[in-house]
Amino acid sequence: MITAAPRRIQYHPRGSAAEVFRRREPEVLLSGPAGTGKSLACLWKLHLCALRYPGMRGLMLRRVRADMHQSAQETYERKVLAGVGFQLRSQEQEYRYPNSSVIVVAGLDRPGKVMSAEYDVAYVQEATDLDNEDAWEQVTSRLRSWKMPYQQLIADCNPSSPQHWLKKRCDAGQTVMLESRHEDNPMLFDDAGQITPEGVAYIAKLDALTGVRYLRLRMGQWAAAEGMVYGDDWDRSRNLIDRFDIPRDWTRYWSIDFGFTNPFVWQAWAQDPDGRFYRYREIYRTQRIVEDHAADIRKAWGDEPFPQRIICDHDAEDRATLERHLSRLFGRPVRTQAAHKAVSPGIDAVRARMRPASDGKARLFLMRDSLVSRDVELTDRKLPTCTEEEIDGYVYPTPKRDRPPDEAPVKENDHGMDASRYLVATLDLKPSRQLVSM
Repeated sequence: MITAAPRRIQYHPRGSAAEVFRRREPEVLLSGPAGTGKSLACLWKLHLCALRYPGMRGLMLRRVRADMHQSAQETYERKVLAGVGFQLRSQEQEYRYPNSSVIVVAGLDRPGKVMSAEYDVAYVQEATDLDNEDAWEQVTSRLRSWKMPYQQLIADCNPSSPQHWLKKRCDAGQTVMLESRHEDNPMLFDDAGQITPEGVAYIAKLDALTGVRYLRLRMGQWAAAEGMVYGDDWDRSRNLIDRFDIPRDWTRYWSIDFGFTNPFVWQAWAQDPDGRFYRYREIYRTQRIVEDHAADIRKAWGDEPFPQRIICDHDAEDRATLERHLSRLFGRPVRTQAAHKAVSPGIDAVRARMRPASDGKARLFLMRDSLVSRDVELTDRKLPTCTEEEIDGYVYPTPKRDRPPDEAPVKENDHGMDASRYLVATLDLKPSRQLVSM
């Protein structure tokens, strides 16, 4: 049991969560399925180091700074700092302790502050989101403050592909991997090892997952998706990029896949002068009617140049409803066009754009942090919340050796995949006249 003064809040770590407090190796990773308490254990260690070693400098880090607020910071303030009175100093983006210890909050999308300071311990949440080993090693290079008797990088993650650089780093002995289990979380299993009512409800959600998401988020396996549609074509380090300001003279397109129970997906794309596509804004929401999505699109779009084309799924009623409300909201006639929906040719066209072209550069990119707002229901159900989260689970139903020609992928968690395919297939395979009134 751990009790942190000055308040009487208690934390009872178990299994790998308890083990992380004993470890002193330079790099320690807590890996396991969703909901095992990995982040809470790492945050408590960060907090207790700050209390125990006056003047200690800690770092709380994610790939994208904006993701910290509703993840690590929310947990830290509600379950670790609650009642202490510490507050985030917004100007400096850090928590300051009475004993002069400091915990800095940062993201690798804004590396200036991270790379210009020194720390004793760094915590990286969702470490598999880091693009490559270089980012990880940049963080370790800043661990040289020596207000603590050891310097350490701790991290957590849900498993990813067995070929992920972080898994390989653990396999090579450079990073210690501690495997977290659902039984480690006292919210899910009591002290006698019996599942709690909360555990029954939560595990049922994970048991409803399928494919690679089930293997990773329920079973905690570093598993590859067999039959992945874009397996060798999609490369996170190449096709998933940091945000930048889109020049106003780049051509805009919208691509839309309708849904209500399943997600409605709106993707805003820009095309550069060399013909490359960039998805830079996205709505990915369930349980909302088309009229509400139209309002969200209008708000998200602001005063950007109007799209040259609005490419939609074929549902005639939804298209008519969307056109009517967008016309009213934009104060101008808005027309959509039906997407070119041939699946196999469309997938081949997307593949061609994901791969490097003759100049060594890909021709299709997804920008990080494109999501307008996260669907809480999808997050709670551990389902994809944006297009890039679909890709690993976008698979064919049969192994490659037995796959019939033109077999379609499994129709599950593919809504962003469909919207992306609509754009590429319509523009690359079947050019048609402009249908949006300008």
